[in-house]
Amino acid sequence: MLKKYTIEYSLGFRGHVRSEHQHHYVDEAVACEDFVRQILERGLSLHTIRRDGEELPPHEFARIVKVAAAAIASDRICVSLNIKSDEAQFRFGFAA
Repeated sequence: MLKKYTIEYSLGFRGHVRSEHQHHYVDEAVACEDFVRQILERGLSLHTIRRDGEELPPHEFARIVKVAAAAIASDRICVSLNIKSDEAQFRFGFAA
């Protein structure tokens, strides 16, 4: 039985030889967004996201990446300015 989401990524960092692709499987959209966030934070290469075996349309792929990037930005703002996530959302528009 297939997991709902499959995230395909590689450990090849920018400017280096690309390694073979890895796959991570999750059942929920929130877990998928969280894993994409971890990939972005570490600078790994994100290749595709599949739902039920089908590659996501570009607008859905972009939405997941945007949600993950906004969460990273919110965390960094909160740490840098020593504020809570609700204040960061109010002042800068980034939801925690």
